[in-house]
Amino acid sequence: MARRGPRLQQGIQSIEVGNELLVVLAAASQPLTLKDLAARAKMSAPKAHRYLVSYTRLGLVEQEADSGRYGLGEFALRLGLAALGRLEPVTSAAGAMRDLAQEIDQTVAVAIWANHGATFVRWAGVDSPVSATLRVGSVMPLSRSATGLMFLAFLPEQRWSALLKAELASNVRQRFNPQTQAELEPVLERIRRQGYSRTNEFIPGITGIAAPVFGFDNTLTLGLVTLGYSVGFEAQEAKIRAALLRCAGQLSKRLGA
Repeated sequence: MARRGPRLQQGIQSIEVGNELLVVLAAASQPLTLKDLAARAKMSAPKAHRYLVSYTRLGLVEQEADSGRYGLGEFALRLGLAALGRLEPVTSAAGAMRDLAQEIDQTVAVAIWANHGATFVRWAGVDSPVSATLRVGSVMPLSRSATGLMFLAFLPEQRWSALLKAELASNVRQRFNPQTQAELEPVLERIRRQGYSRTNEFIPGITGIAAPVFGFDNTLTLGLVTLGYSVGFEAQEAKIRAALLRCAGQLSKRLGA
């Protein structure tokens, strides 16, 4: 017996139509006139006005007394704050991380900035020496790993300056590169410009790419990282990178960025 597709549930069309006004207001940088708001929502001004009257009564929309422009109301703010309060970035990333690992057939990890720096907190994907070398709780070098470089590029300098100073001193002792922050600056600028970091030098034979995930205040919340054997990984690198960046972008949107 053939499986049936998901049943299309019946909704209230007028609510869905009126929601376009709320979508426009959420995207606008300032309150809008009725004319502009209706045009952006692709509906007539009289029709938009009827919805706005009801939304104003509900507190979803406010109208400025002096200009007559419309913006989001107090209840819309309460809804937004309530939704943000229920979001936990690492938990939100877990499902996306597993889906990405299955899509690209590579190891995928989630890293956060913790007391000791860039730290892996979730792991998914193929079982390989990659996951034997790096595991949950592993702290990545800031100056030599894709994960560490991503955090350096997108976090404020005061968050990492002391840790980086100590690491660079250790690099000098062990004859690792880089050995100065000046050497890192063009690398970090390139990462900011392209939106991801990449290296195949930290662990011989392993290539990694790290992409930033931003929160509702547009600050770095976590890093999404994929890594694998360089030979197979680099043969599909464009596809892997595109999937990683798409997933990181979707997570950022989910977290309110």
